Amino acid sequence: MLVGIADTLMISYAGEAAVSGVSLVNMFNTIFIYLFTALASGGAVVVSQYIGNKEQKNGNLSTSQLMTVSFLFSTVMMTVILFSNKQLLGLLFGRVETDVMEACVTYLRISAYSFPAIAVYSAGAAVYRSMGRTKATMVIAIAANVINVIGNAIGIFVLHARVAGVAYPSLIARVFSAVVIFALCFQKKNAVFLRWKLMLTLKCDMIKRILHIAVPNGIESGLFQLAKVALSSITALFGTAQIAANGVAQSFWSMAALIGVAMGPAFITVIGRCMGAGDAEAADYYMRKLLKITLAASIVWNILIFTAVFPVMKLYALSEETVQLVIPLVLIHNSFNALFFPLAGPFPNGLRAAGDVKFPMYAALFTTVICRVALSVVFAIWLDMGVIGIAWAMCADWMIKAVMMALRYQSGKWKNYKVI
Repeated sequence: MLVGIADTLMISYAGEAAVSGVSLVNMFNTIFIYLFTALASGGAVVVSQYIGNKEQKNGNLSTSQLMTVSFLFSTVMMTVILFSNKQLLGLLFGRVETDVMEACVTYLRISAYSFPAIAVYSAGAAVYRSMGRTKATMVIAIAANVINVIGNAIGIFVLHARVAGVAYPSLIARVFSAVVIFALCFQKKNAVFLRWKLMLTLKCDMIKRILHIAVPNGIESGLFQLAKVALSSITALFGTAQIAANGVAQSFWSMAALIGVAMGPAFITVIGRCMGAGDAEAADYYMRKLLKITLAASIVWNILIFTAVFPVMKLYALSEETVQLVIPLVLIHNSFNALFFPLAGPFPNGLRAAGDVKFPMYAALFTTVICRVALSVVFAIWLDMGVIGIAWAMCADWMIKAVMMALRYQSGKWKNYKVI
C-alpha cells in the first residue's frame, strides 16, 4: 500500500493532472491486484488445511500448483492490458482532461509489466503466511518500499520523468519482491515448499480445489474493484480538484484499512489449520478471538491515521480546495472502517477458510451493487454531494455486510463444509 501512497505523494510535485492520472489507474490496477490476491488466498486455504492435517506431500503440490496458475493467469492479464490499455481507459475515464488521460496511459502501460511479479509475490507470501512465517514477507515489503521511495525521488526530482518517474520504481520494487519470495519458497526446511517438477505439470484435481475457494473470492473481489472503477468514472465528472482529493484520500483509506487487511490472512491461516485438523470447536473460538483483536486494533489505528492527516497534507503540493476536501473524506471513512470493516472485511476470510465461500460472495454482490453503486449514484449525482456522497455509500456497504456476516457466523452453517 505504501508503494501507491509514495507514488501519489511524489507525483503531486508534477501537477494535479499527474496525481489524478496515477490515482485513477491505481484504482483500476487494484482490480488485478485483488484478483491475484484472491487466487493466492484460495491456495492459502488449501495449503493451511494440509498443514493442519500434516500432509506435506499434498501441501507441496498445492503450493507448486498455486505458483504456476498465478503466473499463467497474471501473464494473460498483462498481455490483455498491454494491447487494450487505451480502449479500456477511454471507456472508463473518457471524460477526463487530455493531460490526465495521457498520465493514465503512461502509468498503466508501465505498471502492467508488474502483474506477473505481483501475482508471484502474492502466491509466495500467502504460502509463507500459511506456515506462520510472516517475518519474511514483512522484511521483503520493507526492502521493496525503500527501493520504490528512492526510485521515486530519483525519477521525479532528478530525472523529472513525471508519471514514468514513479511507475518504473514501482515495477522494479515489485519484481524484487517476487524474485526473493520465489527463491525462499524452495527452502526444504519449510513446512511446505516449491518443487520444479510439480510446478511444470498441471494437476487438475489440485487446481480445482484451489479454484473452488479462489473463484468465488475472485468474483467478489473483482466485482468490488470494478465497482470502485465505475465510481471513479462518476468521480471523474466532478473535476480535477475532486479527483485529486479522492485520490489522496484513497491513500489514507488504504493505510486506515491496514489492520483489517493484515488480519485477513490471519483468519485464513488459523481457521484453515483448525478445520484441516477437524477441530470445529477451536475454529469457532478463534473466529471470536480474532474478531475482538481486529476490532480493538482497528479503532486505535483509524484514530491514529486520522490525526496524521493534518501534518501529512502539508507535504502535498495541492490546492487549498483539494486539501480541505480530503479531511472530511478521511473522517467519514475512518469512523465506519473502525467499527464495521472488521466484520465486513477480514471476518469473512474465516468463513472461506472453512470452505464457506459462496455466502460471502453473494453477500458482497448484494452490498456492492445495491449499496455502494446505487447509493453512490443517488448521493453523489442526484443529491449533488460529489465524492462525499460516494464515501457515505461505501460506509452503508460495510454496515449491511457486517450484519450479514454476523448472522452467518451465528447460524453455524460454515462448520459443515469440506475442502480437503
